[in-house]
Amino acid sequence: MRQHIARIALVVADYDDAIAFYTQKLKFELLEDTQLTPEKRWVVVAPPGGKECALLLARAANEEQRKSIGNQTGGRVFLFLYTDDFWRDFENMKAEGIEFVRGPVEEPYGTVAVFKDLYGNLWDFIQPKG
Repeated sequence: MRQHIARIALVVADYDDAIAFYTQKLKFELLEDTQLTPEKRWVVVAPPGGKECALLLARAANEEQRKSIGNQTGGRVFLFLYTDDFWRDFENMKAEGIEFVRGPVEEPYGTVAVFKDLYGNLWDFIQPKG
């Protein structure tokens, strides 16, 4: 048997703002943007070269969902973005105004820093060792 996680829903305040952040600042690819209803779109983005697991940008539909924007994991790191060249991408991300809140540091598993997305969700940015 083979299984994999295909999509992770990320609650956002606005589709277009989220698309702009992920495609312009993080250089993700926009894989799909389909209008489902007048209020709802199916928006999928993924890091360059990585399409097996992608983010579904899900606009908050009610007050309960709006409360989770930027805090989907109670303040813990939410997502883990791996790279093949930490310093290249770290410098590019800083130039795009990405806010890093920790690191970079060398850990036994690789080079890591923590950044915030446009809503404040925390991400580990990692170049694994080996």
